[in-house]
Amino acid sequence: MVNITRLNIAQKDFWPRLEQRLSWEGIADEAVIGVVRNIIHAIRTQGDTALLAYTQRFDNLKIASATELEISAQRLQAALATIPIVQREALEMAAERIMAYHHHQKQESWTYTEADGTILGQQVRPLDRVGLYVPGGKAAYPSSVLMNALPAKVAGVSELIMVVPSPHGEVSDLVLAAAVIAGVDRAFTIGGAQAIAALAFGTETIPRVDKIVGPGNIYVAAAKSLVFGQVGIDMIAGPSEILVLCDGETDPEWIAMDLFSQAEHDEDAQAILISPDPVFLDKVAQAMVRLLPTLERREIITASLQSRGMFIEVESLDQALEVINFIAPEHLELSVKDPQALVTRVRHAGAIFMGRYTAESLGDYCAGPNHVLPTSRTARFSSPLGVYDFQKRSSLIQCSLQGSQTLGRAASVLARGEGLTAHARSAEYRLKAK
Repeated sequence: MVNITRLNIAQKDFWPRLEQRLSWEGIADEAVIGVVRNIIHAIRTQGDTALLAYTQRFDNLKIASATELEISAQRLQAALATIPIVQREALEMAAERIMAYHHHQKQESWTYTEADGTILGQQVRPLDRVGLYVPGGKAAYPSSVLMNALPAKVAGVSELIMVVPSPHGEVSDLVLAAAVIAGVDRAFTIGGAQAIAALAFGTETIPRVDKIVGPGNIYVAAAKSLVFGQVGIDMIAGPSEILVLCDGETDPEWIAMDLFSQAEHDEDAQAILISPDPVFLDKVAQAMVRLLPTLERREIITASLQSRGMFIEVESLDQALEVINFIAPEHLELSVKDPQALVTRVRHAGAIFMGRYTAESLGDYCAGPNHVLPTSRTARFSSPLGVYDFQKRSSLIQCSLQGSQTLGRAASVLARGEGLTAHARSAEYRLKAK
């Protein structure tokens, strides 16, 4: 039996109870931060020596030289040849769709010329080198490789460095095959906070990168937060979330399994169902009882649903939208008759899945849009990972003689108003140009 919290928007304490249920502490554990700080300092000051020591300690991987951490091109190609053909075809199909979608996001440089001949614009350039962290060991996350690597490749990133932990030397062939398909340039068997530090500062063996992307455990998340500023990062992601809005007409078993699909990630994942139909909420609860025993990760799902799951009863779809925009979910399913009528009213969501046939799990793997999404209500101010995260923009300004006179006079007035005489005189010198 799954004991899931049930809220009703008509309750006087609904909003504070909802907010309390949404709260997540993140990486506030000072003990974790302290450990990670020490690891970063060691990598920064000792380079490969520290990297080898941490790899031996945490991954139980005995190697004599840091050069052995690099996965050879031959090993990567062997992995691609080893996986079953059905897996290879699925990876290739997903990669093709992800590439096609992300090509629409690519930004180009632009300029325009004003009447006096002044040229203004923006130059768009890709990052030089990006680091991709992939969880490793017995777990296999090839989808994470595709979703993080392919937008970088579309952006034109020159070099993509993948790091993946390999406890006891175990590396997933599926992950390595995905790296080949995604065009990863170099790959290393390192993980944890030490991998993040190595990418951020560089060692004798690991190249220093400009940005680090990819998911990881609490130590990886803490390390990313601490090296931010030295390098760029994608985000500090919290537990996975799904919010399903259903009008009561979708098969309850479909909805139950959609909720399970995110709850099975870990005990802190959050699954929420909103409906104006209380009978439907009961039907989904009953479907959960039937389906849960059939799942391998049922203990994790149960813990997730009991600690953070919610069924929310509303009086109307209008009220449902109010709740949705307050929650700002990572994944939102609009499992209703006319999702197009509602989607424009959704102000905050990482990804929106519209209609009864659009399972959120399709977006995790092969629909095309990125599955790296803002969590913990950060969809209020942030967006999915995309090509734009691997491009940077430089402003372009070229004044004509006439333009320098017009702009120079205004700049002089403003600079002197701020008490910045050198600024003013710099602009004023050009006023004398003939």
